Amino acid sequence: MSETMPQTPIFSSMLGSSCSGQVQPDMGERSGGDLVFQDGNLISGSLEALIEHLVPTMDYYPDRTYIFTFLLSSRVFIPPYDLLAKVGQICLKQKQQLEAETEKTKLKSFAAKIIQLLKEWTETFPYDFQDEKAMKELKEIAHRITQTHDLLTPRPMENGTVKKIISQMTQNLLLSLAARNQFQEIREKFRQPAVDKGTILKAKPQAPQKDILSVCCDPLVLAQQLTHIELERVSNIYPEDLMQIVSHMDSLDNHKCRGDVTKTYTLEAYDNWFNCLSMLVATEICRVVKKKQRTRMVEFFIDVARECFNIGNFNSMMAIISGMNLSPVARLKKTWSKVKTAKFDVLEHHMDPSSNFCNYRTALQGAAQRSQTANSSREKIVIPVFNLFIKDIYFLHKIHTNRLPSGQINFKKFWEISRQIHDFVTWKQVECPFEKDKKIQSYLLTAPIYSEEALFVASFESEGPENHMEKDSWKTLRTTLLNRA
Repeated sequence: MSETMPQTPIFSSMLGSSCSGQVQPDMGERSGGDLVFQDGNLISGSLEALIEHLVPTMDYYPDRTYIFTFLLSSRVFIPPYDLLAKVGQICLKQKQQLEAETEKTKLKSFAAKIIQLLKEWTETFPYDFQDEKAMKELKEIAHRITQTHDLLTPRPMENGTVKKIISQMTQNLLLSLAARNQFQEIREKFRQPAVDKGTILKAKPQAPQKDILSVCCDPLVLAQQLTHIELERVSNIYPEDLMQIVSHMDSLDNHKCRGDVTKTYTLEAYDNWFNCLSMLVATEICRVVKKKQRTRMVEFFIDVARECFNIGNFNSMMAIISGMNLSPVARLKKTWSKVKTAKFDVLEHHMDPSSNFCNYRTALQGAAQRSQTANSSREKIVIPVFNLFIKDIYFLHKIHTNRLPSGQINFKKFWEISRQIHDFVTWKQVECPFEKDKKIQSYLLTAPIYSEEALFVASFESEGPENHMEKDSWKTLRTTLLNRA
């Protein structure tokens, strides 16, 4: 079960073309001396002022893009449980002030806003509450809110509604935490180890082996099943996982947080899926003995990659292309000479790394725009090339400092990072419209894959070495794998 983002819109038009930190007039702008705005956008502030800006008052509720961005980026500077404690302290101070003024109506309004803030926090960043200290702080704040309503609300029904909201919030949070812990337990079962045996060197003819074409010969169907797997994988990646790209860096600000941040197993599992798919493609091609069948296999994967592109599944498309560009596959010149490469050339054009993958970024932008206006889940699918997405966040982190020379937090940097992460979170919540085929998915996830060494051996057996360098490599690899068998 993946986390559910708050129901009301945030990041209007995905933050548009600028940073959407603008505080709307009816929100009661509070810009003390420690917050700096530019053209209505919050660009920097002290940590204390930014925390104050997060906490609602009787007549103020923070912009929801601000809530997302600050809660996401705050972990770089302060552990979530410490932030929650500070929020609790500010809430208590405001509650005591309103009680002293005997402003019962204002106190009820304030309490309702605090409930809403906690609800958004627990829904969007449930893993912030995995720590016992954070859960304790949450319960204490919730208890104080309930007490306030007990005192202010003579009607049991209305007060019961507040308790019900808090109870439901806690229950949903526990479900999210349980789902995530379950994913952590099964993550190692995604793929068996790569085949690295000498068995492929045994005397021919080998017994016929099952291959991808015997399981699925329709490129569109395979692309759809790959999309299923991709969306299942990304559903287990949370915004705070992506923020670790920043919080794990060598910033002086985060040395206190390192022991408490979420492990990056979801990112590693997804990256591992990309590598496994690339190696599976190479394995399927290299282990085909006959050139005609091998040519057919290459053309099949080209068609699958093309269908992935049309769907908006750029990650599987890139993995397939990467697999076909691995040296053991690329060196099969006799095979490639029989392949109709026009389609492959188009795909490689889309994934051309020049100008920082300009062609791919244009295609991604087109898919994102299609997704925004789509009426069906089929048109909403956007699965970016994950390692490029990660590099973009890393690049934003490296070229902008966390703090300005004044010592204030460079919030403009975090607007940009959170916008990219929010895009990803939006895309990952799309429900896959394609029917799941367990047989095909089982093959994709469990079929044996060769190691790089074994791929080269299979490649040389299919098409012998063509020069002295290849002959030497072939001899060394053959000896190595036979000794290991």
